[in-house]
Amino acid sequence: MTIRTTESTVTFSHPFTLTSLDRPQPAGTYRLVTDEEEILGLSFLAFQRTATMLYVPAISTSGSPTQVFHVNPAELTAALEADGQAQSQLL
Repeated sequence: MTIRTTESTVTFSHPFTLTSLDRPQPAGTYRLVTDEEEILGLSFLAFQRTATMLYVPAISTSGSPTQVFHVNPAELTAALEADGQAQSQLL
């Protein structure tokens, strides 16, 4: 079975919280890693997400130990959308 890992970043303009995090996190850019595994038996190549992990603290923070939290992708998307709406209300 093939596993694919994708790394990206997400940026929050305001402090945010997710249920899997132990406390609110400050605004910043965070490393996001997504693991997907191949769905076998199809006539085409397809993958299913198996894990989404957020690395805390933000990339720009130095000196703090890094922790990895499994996050709900839908909750993360909702938090990013809420952050974007808060940003647009300030403009």
